[in-house]
Amino acid sequence: MRKDEGRPSETVFLCHILKLNEEVVKMKKIGILLLIAVFVGVTFGAVPVFAAAKILKLAEVHPKGYPTEMGDQKFSELFEKLTQGRYKIQVYGNSQLGSENDVVEQAKLGVIEFVRVSTSPAISVFPEIGVYSMPYLFRSQDHMWNVLNGPVGQHFLAAMEKVGLVGVGYFDPGSRNFYTTKPLKSVADLKGLKIRVQPNPIMVNLVKLLGATPTPIAYAEVYSALQTGVVDGAENNVPSWVSQNHYEVAKNFIKDAHARLPELLMVSKKFWDTLSAADKKAMKDAAKEATAFQIKAWNKAEDDYLAQAKAKGCIVSEANIAEFQKAVAPIYAMPEYASYKQWVDKINATK
Repeated sequence: MRKDEGRPSETVFLCHILKLNEEVVKMKKIGILLLIAVFVGVTFGAVPVFAAAKILKLAEVHPKGYPTEMGDQKFSELFEKLTQGRYKIQVYGNSQLGSENDVVEQAKLGVIEFVRVSTSPAISVFPEIGVYSMPYLFRSQDHMWNVLNGPVGQHFLAAMEKVGLVGVGYFDPGSRNFYTTKPLKSVADLKGLKIRVQPNPIMVNLVKLLGATPTPIAYAEVYSALQTGVVDGAENNVPSWVSQNHYEVAKNFIKDAHARLPELLMVSKKFWDTLSAADKKAMKDAAKEATAFQIKAWNKAEDDYLAQAKAKGCIVSEANIAEFQKAVAPIYAMPEYASYKQWVDKINATK
């Protein structure tokens, strides 16, 4: 074999090497260009896909699986979806971040972004909303939602901005009723009893008018207070009575439905003011859809919890509503609530 017979294969090999080098150079150039693009995008905000979601806190006093907590979770899910994952809300249930009064103050200061609280703790910072606490103000669940979705309800959500909070929406509260460690079938049975109430002047006066002694106690302490006899009873809705195990120590429940205190979903104005118009709309849309979900969850939970309590031997009595209404009617003539009259009249006029 001649020595030069292997040269063609060597030439082909060299060509492959040269092409490979060209490809490597091209890849390096592409890599450099990509790095430059990413740097420019991150620097000038053009590549949000690489940004981590901003984690937000939502305070809730109830445990996981409670209807308002379920509403919180749905709101979180929807807001994250509508903002393309730029925001993620973590729900802190079971009063992990403090009592309702504590978290309202934290939200005002911007320490936490969201709170879901009852009407009562909001009164201390926004007295006007106390009208919702007036007894037998709402004729039914449907009447309440007609009010909340109408001019009156929307006025209160918007007006909270002046105290550092923004009302995002409402959740269903159910009706509040009395439950005690002693037999309870009428107004007369409440006389002389120590009844736990929220730190709400209206609820304090309501209990006094019924002949009982109002005793403000933090929600997380009610079970032990009932168990040890610090109080003889409390007032709340069916899901709270059962989910917090109050029904284990206070087995007598009367369906007097003396109040419906709308649950408030609020955001810190300090955080709200950082949002774009599109994100504010996304938040309101998420809240609206979450409310529809929460109402259904509430109605189901109320039926399920009531059945559970009855199965455990609790005594659930139907109240003579007219008897209760007559006993608490004087509260509407008290001078400290005169400023509520315009709102009471508007609520009464709502169909």
